[in-house]
Amino acid sequence: MTTSREIHLKSRPVGTPVAANFEMVSVELAAPGPGEVQVRNTWMTVDPYMRGRMNDVKSYSPPFALGEAMQGGAIGEVTVSNDPSLKVGDLVQSMNGWREAFNAPAGAVQKLDTFGLPPQTFLGIAGMPGMTAWVGLLKIAALKDGDVVFVSGAAGAVGSVVVQIAKLKGHKVIGSAGGADKVAFLKSIGCDEVIDYKAEKDLTAALMKAAPTGIDVYFENVGGAHMDAALAAARPFARFALCGMISQYNATGDMYGVKNLIMAVGKSIRLQGFIVSNHFDVLPEFLKDMSGWITGGKLKWKETVDEGIENAPGAFLKLFKGENTGKMLVKLS
Repeated sequence: MTTSREIHLKSRPVGTPVAANFEMVSVELAAPGPGEVQVRNTWMTVDPYMRGRMNDVKSYSPPFALGEAMQGGAIGEVTVSNDPSLKVGDLVQSMNGWREAFNAPAGAVQKLDTFGLPPQTFLGIAGMPGMTAWVGLLKIAALKDGDVVFVSGAAGAVGSVVVQIAKLKGHKVIGSAGGADKVAFLKSIGCDEVIDYKAEKDLTAALMKAAPTGIDVYFENVGGAHMDAALAAARPFARFALCGMISQYNATGDMYGVKNLIMAVGKSIRLQGFIVSNHFDVLPEFLKDMSGWITGGKLKWKETVDEGIENAPGAFLKLFKGENTGKMLVKLS
């Protein structure tokens, strides 16, 4: 038997989640059965989209069940294998995060070839967040020559990759983030203009100053006043890639109402939401681009790391306090 600690959703949050919504439970894992493997996780991710799965509502992903281990991206090492496709010591990727170890059919995990990169980058820049940035900017917003790009949440795991891809392709990029450290990080990765939204009383005026001729592409991670500002600054035929709106995830009652959505009509703006899992058909193209940029030293990434499964809920809560720069990860022993 193998002992594993895992995080359960104890109760559904109302508004911003709190520590009491989570519970750490120790479980005993039997030896894996025929065709199964046992995996000990070494890294797990926490992501904003997980907040939506804590609500008992129908969405693009089913809600987390109360009293059961939550799910999310993880990297682990095979410790026992009863399938010839995997051997002890192989690194694998799965959606069995929020736990230290698990048993699963071999087909439910993916053998990981790191291409010389740190394994955890496949939970960040070389994984779902990186692909979200790539799909949103190049496919949804259809970046084209001469575009001025505005990115909210620009110092996060997705936003920071959007900034760098746009810069690689020769564009002016304006990023919004909160706090001096994040502003400095964005400048270090080449962002042309950085708006510290926590220091600005008028976000729209700040964006207009940073982009006096307007913006053509808006990559939306925050929502609320950021959307108002982007609509006001948009040029005719601007394209908005709506990735997330983290400012609204913990809203109770009425959500923030966009005040100037009518501008989308007169300016012929295209606003398109997207979920990266609907675009796995372009995964080979993404991997080709991203692997070339990373190995060529053209992309930088930053991680905020907490250690220990017991600290996973706290790491998740940091996402809503703006306490992470780059990818928020949990390193497991």
